[in-house]
Amino acid sequence: MNETPDVPFKLPWRGKTRPAPLPPVPADGPGRAMIVHFERKAAQQHYTLSSGQWQVIDALARRTGPLLEAVAGKVGVPQSLYLYGKVGRGKSWLLDTFFQAVPIAAKRRVHFHVFFNQLHQGMFRHRESRDALGATLNELLQGCRLLCFDEFHVHDIGDAMLMTRLFKALFERGVLLIVTSNYPPLGLLPNPLYHERFLPVIRLINSDMQVQEVGGEQDYRALPSVGSGQRFTQGRYVWPGDAAQRQALGVPASGPGQVLQVGQRRLRVQAASQGFVRFTFSELFEQATAVMDYLALCDTYDDWTIDQLPLLDDCTVAVQQRFINLVDVLYDQDKRLTLISAYPLAQALQAKAIDLMRSQSRLSQLQPYGPLESPRQGA
Repeated sequence: MNETPDVPFKLPWRGKTRPAPLPPVPADGPGRAMIVHFERKAAQQHYTLSSGQWQVIDALARRTGPLLEAVAGKVGVPQSLYLYGKVGRGKSWLLDTFFQAVPIAAKRRVHFHVFFNQLHQGMFRHRESRDALGATLNELLQGCRLLCFDEFHVHDIGDAMLMTRLFKALFERGVLLIVTSNYPPLGLLPNPLYHERFLPVIRLINSDMQVQEVGGEQDYRALPSVGSGQRFTQGRYVWPGDAAQRQALGVPASGPGQVLQVGQRRLRVQAASQGFVRFTFSELFEQATAVMDYLALCDTYDDWTIDQLPLLDDCTVAVQQRFINLVDVLYDQDKRLTLISAYPLAQALQAKAIDLMRSQSRLSQLQPYGPLESPRQGA
């Protein structure tokens, strides 16, 4: 297992540390209560946790007591934690279970897409300020002491250049940062054109955070019980999208459509009404749409249909990445998705974009509606 050890407590200002490292979890107290909470949650959901997951739970439990003392002003915040591992290894479950159980109000759990979108919007509002980043963090954090980022990844060099400033600012504010990612730090922003410029962020993560792998062979997203209460998993993957399937689902072939105003952008859609929106793939991804557009649409629409999904390998990497970003947003915002293609899912998603493995895992949770299947009633 590739990881860095715990280091001494961090105080709210950089360069100052306490001599004692994080202690083992005591027999009682907040850390032990955290472990018991994980045990109960795993039993309730019939999970058998791997040794790698138990190591992560121990690392989270060891931070619980010190975090409560830091909030009380007794010590500095414990070292932040960077968790990485393959898709479906339970990283988000570990993060969410810890977040829910930490008994403080000054905490926030957010998908990294959402946070970074809010960060960009805030810095634009405060662009006349001497410290636009600081002013924006004051708004977003409001005294937050525990910040949990789920699905941390970086593919845009503009975002990458801001990342060093963001992480330094969070550490200086005495925020305990817990991050999940599919990539070890060195695997972030792998594009060789930009990777060298991202190395300061990687060095900062490795020096100021404990880096720990979430191992194990079980893909928890493949378990029947996972996602049973999610709206996203009630969606469908429809292929080949023939006339009989469309008639059964009430999805017509493409028509003239209409235009939606989304922020400063005008988007053509096939249909939009009463919480439902339907795009063709080309309408949404063959132009320079962004995460902020998808988040704005999610404020209005809970039920999405994306029609005419092509073979992604025939699309540019930029188009593939936009599709990946939308799947991330819909999954995190828990919106129902119907995806229609002429191809089986595995064939449609065979492409080279780096994050497609995560999309494959998430889209595999949709209800299949192929040539020999009938749509599930009430789904």
